Amino acid sequence: MEPGTPCLSRQLELLGLPRSSYYYEPRPVPQADLELARLIDRIYMTSPFYGSRRIAVALEQLGRKAGRKRVATLMEEMGLEAIYPKPRLSVPGPGAVGRYP
Repeated sequence: MEPGTPCLSRQLELLGLPRSSYYYEPRPVPQADLELARLIDRIYMTSPFYGSRRIAVALEQLGRKAGRKRVATLMEEMGLEAIYPKPRLSVPGPGAVGRYP
């Protein structure tokens, strides 16, 4: 190490990172998960209103068994969400005149 160069601990402290994150090596994604994600994406593109439960059933019909929670986790990682009317809780009804004081 050159004189005047702060040690690794100090550098990481200045960056606000823990030392363990410096040594962290991410694990590769298993091939089975990639294949499952491709199938989920294909099902979602044909039926975007399917949630994790129906996609799990569709996967089972294709001969690929995956639990609902695993499907939900992969959908969340992929940024997929079922398209359906969400509740509009802050929109007043047609008979609403005013607000309470």
